[in-house]
Amino acid sequence: MIFGRSERGKPPVEPVTLKILVAGGFGVGKTTLVGAVSEIRPLRTEELLTEAGRPVDDTSGVEGKRTTTVAMDFGRITLREDLVLYLFGTPGQERFWFMWDELSEGALGAIVLADTRRLEDCFAAVDYFERRSIPFLVGVNCFEGAARYPADDIRQALDLDADVPLVLCDARDRESVKETLIGVVQHAMAFQADRRQTVTT
Repeated sequence: MIFGRSERGKPPVEPVTLKILVAGGFGVGKTTLVGAVSEIRPLRTEELLTEAGRPVDDTSGVEGKRTTTVAMDFGRITLREDLVLYLFGTPGQERFWFMWDELSEGALGAIVLADTRRLEDCFAAVDYFERRSIPFLVGVNCFEGAARYPADDIRQALDLDADVPLVLCDARDRESVKETLIGVVQHAMAFQADRRQTVTT
């Protein structure tokens, strides 16, 4: 099967598509995470950081960052012939938050990436998904040189509900990202099952 086309006279398969968002603060690794697992060359909307953006783009702790996402990152993973996962990386800066409502439409769930050096940068994403009842997990991106903290301490600092998963991950590593995505899907399934149970009781 070639994606979107039939083979040897077989009728084309219309795949079921799932969407997962990758959110978090500026420079936390969203673009890197999408690129680590996408089977296609990710669609990126990166632009160079400029002097004009210096007052609003805080690069403290990520001084080496030279570009920023201005719309979204997009990647794709074909899980089966009839099942495709789309990844949408959201822009991190506040001036681009108006796009989040559009990107989150129909999302199965989300990953909120966190950097322990700038933990406060992911508060807005956590709040966004909590307010809209979109299941999410927090992935603490383990940057080289960043201090390591117990997961319970990070959970407390983020004031996460007990049922929100928190995992340590490496956005550069394909296997680590795959495990994080599996965690999102499992959490989303449990979240939906709980909601159905609540409705029927």
